[in-house]
Amino acid sequence: MRIVMGAQNCGFGPVAELAAVSRLLAGHERVFVGDGVAASFARANPDAFDDIRPVSGSVDALVESGDHVVSAMDADLALRAVVARRPVVMVDSLFGFWRLGRPLARIRDLCEGLPRSGYAAADAHLRGLSPHERIVAAHLLATDSVVQNFPGIDARLAEFAALGSGPAVHLTGAIIDHTGLPAPGAAPPEYDLLVNVGGFRNFLLDFESNNDYLSLLGRRLEDLPRDWPRFRRVLVCGGPFAGRRGRTVSFAGRETTFRCLPQRELLRQVVNTPAYLMAPGLTALHEALALDRLPLALHEQHYAHVFTVRRLGGTLFGRTANRFSDVVPYDDVPEEDFAGTAALVRIAGRVRADEGLYAAYRRSFNERVERHLSLTPAQRWDGVRELRDVLGGEPVASVVARIFRPGGRGLM
Repeated sequence: MRIVMGAQNCGFGPVAELAAVSRLLAGHERVFVGDGVAASFARANPDAFDDIRPVSGSVDALVESGDHVVSAMDADLALRAVVARRPVVMVDSLFGFWRLGRPLARIRDLCEGLPRSGYAAADAHLRGLSPHERIVAAHLLATDSVVQNFPGIDARLAEFAALGSGPAVHLTGAIIDHTGLPAPGAAPPEYDLLVNVGGFRNFLLDFESNNDYLSLLGRRLEDLPRDWPRFRRVLVCGGPFAGRRGRTVSFAGRETTFRCLPQRELLRQVVNTPAYLMAPGLTALHEALALDRLPLALHEQHYAHVFTVRRLGGTLFGRTANRFSDVVPYDDVPEEDFAGTAALVRIAGRVRADEGLYAAYRRSFNERVERHLSLTPAQRWDGVRELRDVLGGEPVASVVARIFRPGGRGLM
């Protein structure tokens, strides 16, 4: 069976989840289609797919050539699959995050009237929906939805159940590459500190524009050896440091390396490096928990990170997380994806440009690091366990096996 796959171009989270699902379907022909940061991740992890195609080709023809479609939060790909009358699975770690400006029943009614004569007509029919509403519409149009557990998701699940019809919604635990997790202690540590910034790029953020966060973090990392002599070898990983953007800098006998590692190689560093800081994305958090690691969250890059840290505020991870609100009040951060992310860009720019704000940022950062490093092994384990209790669910391998079993809903 040929399965066409794609992921939303927002950091590495969606495409990493797609790769995790793809590896569970290794007996089929898995064709990734995409551009941007998602394609960069796919090319860096070619073992997860059998073929990687750019969007510049005919996506509709590719979808029509397939037997099934798997979309990780890519509403456009899901819509193309529906028009082509191909079974489609929506994979989503942010199912409860999407904000709706109209009742779910109205979106369902709009989906029921979707023209299937071609993608252009279907796209025009849904044009009045916001980007978040289009993702929810993709779920309503899908054959199956695989949604990752998270605090507050019960409300969205109840909304879907109240409709009385729609896709099969499968609640799962961590959507990560469980088969690629390394064994603890498999190798001695190469570094004292690992900093994982993720893919970074999304609908607004980029490496060359709206990149105040990266510039601010870069300055902070330059100061790190002065504040923390114990971190003699630091590895900074993420999309901004792929290819020629990778580099190594030295200061007073200490070394910081900037690289973008393949996913499984990054996981080996996660399990072996004594101290771990990460952008507060759910996929990276789940990977750390699966490796019995409690990371320290870096400051929020975009509004979904604000949402995540707030919803996990009752956990040790949430309480100890770095927040820009430690430095600048969040009065002007709207509770909306694009506008909230734009506000965070402005905050990062203010902190970078204002020496007083930067000093406060550096001080609060150091306080958070100090508190994190002072945690006992028992406290760290308690922090891991409480997050597993909050975020746990049916193994994703079981869910995928059920969907793709012969005669299952997805194989109509």
